[in-house]
Amino acid sequence: MISRNENPDYVNSFLDYSINTLNKSTNSVKEYNYDLAMFLKYIKVIYHLTDETDFEKITYNDVDIDTIRKITSRDISNFLSYLATEHKSKPTTRARKASTIRIFFKYLFFKEKLIDTNPAENIETPKLSKRLPKYLNLQESEKLLETASNPDNRNNLRDFAILTIFLNCGLRLSELVNIDINDIDFSENKMTVIGKGDKERVIYLNKACVDAIKDYLEVRPKEGIKTDKNNSKNALFLSERKERIGRRTVQDIVYKELKAAGLATKNLSAHKLRHTAATLMYQYGKVDIRALQEVLGHESISTTEIYTHVASEQVKNAIQRNPLSR
Repeated sequence: MISRNENPDYVNSFLDYSINTLNKSTNSVKEYNYDLAMFLKYIKVIYHLTDETDFEKITYNDVDIDTIRKITSRDISNFLSYLATEHKSKPTTRARKASTIRIFFKYLFFKEKLIDTNPAENIETPKLSKRLPKYLNLQESEKLLETASNPDNRNNLRDFAILTIFLNCGLRLSELVNIDINDIDFSENKMTVIGKGDKERVIYLNKACVDAIKDYLEVRPKEGIKTDKNNSKNALFLSERKERIGRRTVQDIVYKELKAAGLATKNLSAHKLRHTAATLMYQYGKVDIRALQEVLGHESISTTEIYTHVASEQVKNAIQRNPLSR
């Protein structure tokens, strides 16, 4: 992790602004910091402000605002090209760095007025190919849940509840591990979750979720739960060490159950179960795209629209499977 001492003051101000005003998550701000660190090191090299060529050894807290004012759109484009040619960075990586740089210069130009022009205003983001998300079909989802309910697994009620919530509610991994018992209102069958950027949303639980959670709560440890900074005493899901379950543990549970169900070869993960839930809701539940956006906690409708592409792909396949197609 980059220390704030390694950053120029204007970078730290931008990171603070991202957290306090833009309400960005801690992980997003860390990525901003890494992206800007690499960009400023690159600037030092091309502006001949250092003789060091090893990026790991280049310091950048001495890149002053006067240097920033000299940066042009060509410098930024060249940086993105450098990432592609020298680092073999994927388009998604370059697109993220381009986005970081764009937000950063917008902050310096509009918010702080530290620069007279915005060199990142018209930079082009690397074009990304839209890939359809991987997901389980209905039969595979049912098989996974059936496998997870196997009583031979001493944690079967917990693991079944985890998979049931994933497949019915489409939660992110971070959202699931952070659920507290008092986030659930059984009188109205709803649950409050904290999504990206600490945005709160309400998930209405169906009967399968309510039953699975209640069954698990019957066997959830009540004594010996660790008192820690993760507020484990209030956590819905606990590990065998009687502390709030971690992301890695949940990922291991998902993989173990996928493998037991004979589905591990599909290269799926906890995040893919979120795709599965969204796809099933859209295809079978005929859920409105705006309602689906709300359920998933997507900031932009364009993110949710990928599930309409999945449906279109099914329509295409249906025509191809017509016996007269030969």
